[in-house]
Amino acid sequence: MTRSLQRSLLPALMLLIAACGETLERSSVSPVNWQRRMVEGPMAGDLREGSTYLSVYSEIYSESEHRTFNLTATVSMRNTSRSDTVFVHRAEYFNTQGVAIRSYFDRPILIEPMETVEIIIDEDDREGGSGANFIFDWAVRPGSPAPHFESVMISTYGQQGLSFTATGVHISPAVEGGTEEELTTSTDSNDE
Repeated sequence: MTRSLQRSLLPALMLLIAACGETLERSSVSPVNWQRRMVEGPMAGDLREGSTYLSVYSEIYSESEHRTFNLTATVSMRNTSRSDTVFVHRAEYFNTQGVAIRSYFDRPILIEPMETVEIIIDEDDREGGSGANFIFDWAVRPGSPAPHFESVMISTYGQQGLSFTATGVHISPAVEGGTEEELTTSTDSNDE
């Protein structure tokens, strides 16, 4: 190997070694600016509370139970009201075994009318597994539509792409087993 080649490879090798020591921050753990969304003090007024279950897949099986395919998940919390705020008390992430992995905030946050707030589960964050899920506890003013919770899972590998979605299911006692759309329809028909 010639000296000029050694001199040109040395900086590249040093950069490569330095990069190996860095730890990448996962966006699924690094919070959106939750602090600016947190509700200060008690929430005023009469509120209707609910809970929603949402499937989120960190990985899925491919070919057999011994081979998995990692996915990136975008978890959307959507306020479907044109005029009222949604309050989300908790966004708790569970793994396939039902063990709580993390909760994204410790005080209620607000979502403005027609706003969407997202949580990203990175492709290399495999803690959730094939049966990961969220439980969202939320509150709205009476007569306001329920928030909409949705996940979009995606992965691209080589020339292949894979994507699919899941929609939240309302699980609190008011409308057991119903979808958010059924809850909204049920609420609207009761208001007449």
